[in-house]
Amino acid sequence: MSAGSIDPVLALVNEVRFAFQPLINVKTGAIVAVEALARPTGGDVHDLFREAARHRKLTELDIELARAAITAAADHETLLPLHLNIFGGTVTHDLPRLQLVLDRLREVGRREQEVTLEIGPPFARLDPVQLVEGVQSLKSDGFQIAVDGVGDGDVPLTLIADMEPGMVKLDRGVVSGLPDSAPRRAVLESVRHLCEAANADLVAEGVENDRQLSALRRTGVRLVQGNLLAPAARRPPTTITVPGVAAEVTDPSGQPVNTLAAGPRVTEFLSPATLLSVDATADKVRGVLADHPEISGVVLVDEHNRPQFTIDRNRFLLAVTGPYGHALHAKRPASRLADEPRMVTTATTAMEALSLVTRSDQYRMYDDAIVVDEAGRCLGAVRAGHLIRGMADLKVEEAAALNPLTRLPGSDAIARDVGRRIAAGDVFAVSWLDIDGFKSVNDSVGFSAGDDLIRTIGRVLTDAATSLTSVTVGHVGGDDFLLVADLDDLVPLSELLLDPEREAGGVRVTLSLATLVCTQSTVSTYDEVSRMLAPLKQDAKALTGSSWVMSRPGSEHVDVLRGKPQSQQPPPSFPGPATPPPGFAPGSGPPPPAGPGGSADPSAMHFPTEDPDPDLPQARSQAPRR
Repeated sequence: MSAGSIDPVLALVNEVRFAFQPLINVKTGAIVAVEALARPTGGDVHDLFREAARHRKLTELDIELARAAITAAADHETLLPLHLNIFGGTVTHDLPRLQLVLDRLREVGRREQEVTLEIGPPFARLDPVQLVEGVQSLKSDGFQIAVDGVGDGDVPLTLIADMEPGMVKLDRGVVSGLPDSAPRRAVLESVRHLCEAANADLVAEGVENDRQLSALRRTGVRLVQGNLLAPAARRPPTTITVPGVAAEVTDPSGQPVNTLAAGPRVTEFLSPATLLSVDATADKVRGVLADHPEISGVVLVDEHNRPQFTIDRNRFLLAVTGPYGHALHAKRPASRLADEPRMVTTATTAMEALSLVTRSDQYRMYDDAIVVDEAGRCLGAVRAGHLIRGMADLKVEEAAALNPLTRLPGSDAIARDVGRRIAAGDVFAVSWLDIDGFKSVNDSVGFSAGDDLIRTIGRVLTDAATSLTSVTVGHVGGDDFLLVADLDDLVPLSELLLDPEREAGGVRVTLSLATLVCTQSTVSTYDEVSRMLAPLKQDAKALTGSSWVMSRPGSEHVDVLRGKPQSQQPPPSFPGPATPPPGFAPGSGPPPPAGPGGSADPSAMHFPTEDPDPDLPQARSQAPRR
C-alpha cells in the first residue's frame, strides 16, 4: 500500500469485496436484515483502517466503504433491510459527508428507512453531545440506528440511552462466554433490561454453538447473528434453515423462553416488509413478486413511509395473470388491486395481533399485519402463520410449566414479572413462602395429606392473585412458592396466607414467609433477588409459629412482622425422653446454621417491640388495612 497519498488508500475500496450475514429471528426463523461486511482481497480490513488513520482520512474511508456496500447489495437485488457499519467518530466529525451515503442510496433506488447504520466504537474520545446530535440528524434523514459493540467495548450505557437507538448489538465477546461465565450472563441481563426500558431490539452477535443460542433464548433474546445459523456469504440469503435448537418449543435446558407477563409483543415476530411507492404500477409489483418468490406481499407507502395499501401475493397474481389481466392492469396503479392495511403498533401483543387476524374477513385471514411506529411509519410485517405457530408454542410452554398439583406456573413466570418490574423502575416485593416441616408432615400423615395441603395453599395463592391485582404467584417445586406484589398488597396477602389455622391429616401446620423489598437501584436481575431471598428465608424459618420477616437488599436489618424466636417458646412435650433433641422446634425443620449469610442470628433480627422501619409494612397490629 502506498504511503504517498490517500488516493491509493481510497482506491483500495475497489479491491474490497463484501459478504452479507443475516440477522435472524429465532422465534420465527425469518431473516430480518443483512449486514454488509467488508472483506479486502488482501490483508485485513483493520489494516486498511490503520493506513487511512495514518493519513488522517479515516472518516473518508469509512464513508466510501458504506457507499461500496450499498452498491454491492444492489448488485444482488436483495429486498432485505441493509445494515451498514459506521464509526461513531464519522458521525461526530464528518456528518455532512454522510450525505454521500444518501446520494448512493438514491442512485440504486433504496429508501433510507430500509437502512440501519450500526454506530460502532471507539467512543471514549468523542464529544457525546455532538455524537447524539449527529445521530438525531441521521434519524431525521430516515435512517434506522443501531449501537454496535455493546458489552465489550467503550460504549457508555448512558450514551445508549441518549442516542435512543432502535437496536443494540451485544458484542461477540460477551456471547463467547455463554452460558458458563456468570459475569457475562450478568452483562447480558443488564443489557437486556436496558433494551426493554429503551424500547430497543437486542441482537446477539457471534453465536457459534447451540449452548450459546440456548442461553440467549432463555434470556429472551430473539434476534441473533452468527456462524451457527448462517455464516457471511457473497450473496445475501433469502431463506435459511434454523437448527432444531432454535425451533424447539422448549429450550434444551427445560426452561421456557423469557417473555413479558402479558405475552410476547408483536415485534418478536417482525419480518421485513417489501415497500413500494403508493403510485407503483401493477406491472412493477408483478415484477417484484416474480423475482422474489419468498415474499408474501407488498406494502404501498407514501413519501413518509406510512402504509396506504397492502397487496397479498396470491390474490394479486391471480388478478393480473388471469384472462386479459395484464392488459387490464399492467400500466394502472397497483392500489386498484390492494386492500386497506391491517396495522398494529410496537406495543401490541402477539395475542392482540392474532385476535385482529382472526376477526378479519375470511379471504384476508392470512394477510400480513403491518407494524408501524409512533409516527405511523412502516417498521415491518408480521405473517399470520408466524403468529399462529408462535402463540401455539407459547401455550404449550405455559402448560408444560404448570405444576401438576397446583396448576400454578413455575419460577419462569416470577422471573418474567421481576424483570418487567425492574425495567419499569417499579418498587415491589418478592416473597418466598415455605411450609414448615413439610417432610415430617409427609412422614407422619402420608403423601396424600401432604398433596392436599399443597393444593390448599395453591388455591389460596390463586385467589390472592385474582383479588389483588398486583400479585404474581409461582410454585417453584415441593412446598416452595414465590410471590411478587406491590407494597400496598403485602399486608392483605400475608393475612390471606398466615391468618388461618392450617392442618394436614390432623397435624397443625405453620408457614414461613420471607419478603425482600426491591427497587431498580438495589437489584438488577432475578438471579440477584433469588440469592438475597435465600438467607432471609432461613431467618423466617428460625422463628416458631407462622412467621413473616422482611428486609431490603444490602441491609442487615431484618424486620420480624410475625413469629417469635425459639427461646421465647415453651419447650414441646415429647413422649419418651424428657429432653428433646438439641435445636428442635416443632414444625421448624432442622435448625438453621449459626452465623452470617443465611443464619438465624437473633442479633440481626428486629421484632415488633422495637422501633419499626417506617418504610416497611409493620406487624398486623400496626399495619394499615385496605
